[in-house]
Amino acid sequence: MKSAFGKTLNSFKQSLPIIVGVLLLMGLVIIAVPKEFYAMVFSGNKFLDPLVGALAGSISGGNPITSYILGGELLKQGVSLLAVTAFLLAWVTVGIIQLPAESLMLGKKFAIIRNGVSFLMAIVIAVLAVITLAIV
Repeated sequence: MKSAFGKTLNSFKQSLPIIVGVLLLMGLVIIAVPKEFYAMVFSGNKFLDPLVGALAGSISGGNPITSYILGGELLKQGVSLLAVTAFLLAWVTVGIIQLPAESLMLGKKFAIIRNGVSFLMAIVIAVLAVITLAIV
């Protein structure tokens, strides 16, 4: 029990600087990017928003810890849950930025197929999650 608590505490200590950095960066983005930008990018279209969200998440790429903070801020800015869910799923599972390294380590064909399937599944899962929550 002591060992698990110690490992958890160490993990939290390691992730704390990342979380603080993301919070600070999000504060800057909130001030620098007007709300009209989000309305322009995410139109509220139930078919287009998940695609745009997944595309943005695929290009951005990030880790799960910071995605919750980012998702909350996007929801506060009026972006739909559908778009945010697709964005976050693609953010964590699709790695356009990491594609060259993944291709080198695992093979080009595998990397492309894995990223393509992850992209499509991000959209499908986002739609299913929002339907399940009956918010659509």
